[in-house]
Amino acid sequence: IIHKTEDGTMLGKSAATAARMAARSQPKGQKRTFIDYLTNYPDRVQEIKKIQNKGGTCLGDVNPTWLKQPGDIGVALFGAGLTAFGTINCVVGHYRLATGKGKLD
Repeated sequence: IIHKTEDGTMLGKSAATAARMAARSQPKGQKRTFIDYLTNYPDRVQEIKKIQNKGGTCLGDVNPTWLKQPGDIGVALFGAGLTAFGTINCVVGHYRLATGKGKLD
């Protein structure tokens, strides 16, 4: 079956139907929920900068800059614990290698 379009060209019925369906299925607009969240993320740099610069930045061991924010002490203690655990395991392993103790028979 041949279908004559408005501009005078001849198309098959299935081609005309496909063209109409393609025209209807165009997206209405972009959904950028994730990208919008990242681009509209609140800027807290100045707030953090005030905390870091409070009382100066060269304070040494009294009040180091890397322990000023909330939660910094917990992270530092966790890192110190991991370092201590690894160091103790290395010392024990070297001792066992040197003395031949702790072998599996």
